[in-house]
Amino acid sequence: MTTLEQKKYPIGKFIAPQPISDVEVDQYIKVLQYFPAKLKNLVENWTDDQLDTQYREGGWRVRQLVNHLADSHMNSFLRFKLALTEHNPTIQPYDEAKWAQLQDSFTIDIKPALQMLKGIHKRWVYELKSLTNKEFESTFFHPEQNRTINLREQLAFYAWHCKHHFAHIQNLKSEKGW
Repeated sequence: MTTLEQKKYPIGKFIAPQPISDVEVDQYIKVLQYFPAKLKNLVENWTDDQLDTQYREGGWRVRQLVNHLADSHMNSFLRFKLALTEHNPTIQPYDEAKWAQLQDSFTIDIKPALQMLKGIHKRWVYELKSLTNKEFESTFFHPEQNRTINLREQLAFYAWHCKHHFAHIQNLKSEKGW
């Protein structure tokens, strides 16, 4: 793996485990449960200069990453709810790179995004802990990926997503000696 690839994928690219066991589901839920506080502890006292530092050359600024996490996890939570209440609904994709260029991602203080993550994850984890195995087999269709995704796989992806972006920020902190 090249240095750029290591900076892009510090924990490796997502590979969905097959099958995904109940034990793994519980581990993924715990990642989502503790992620907002873990992220807040990492970045809450950073200066604007630190938040406006790219985590890698050509990458997003930390501020954009934090806001991206709120956007992405909000969308995922909605996709879970759609899958649980409709039969294999087609979800609405969004251009996350364009969202990251909007002013609410690019220049705003990160507190609202951290608050959103705390609230979304609290509700998401509460719902996840109540699901049966049958409900975890609920699906949605992702038109950009042209495939159906079940909630176990989506949960695995979002546990990875938390760790992936946390590693971006943590690696930058270490690299800069902050």
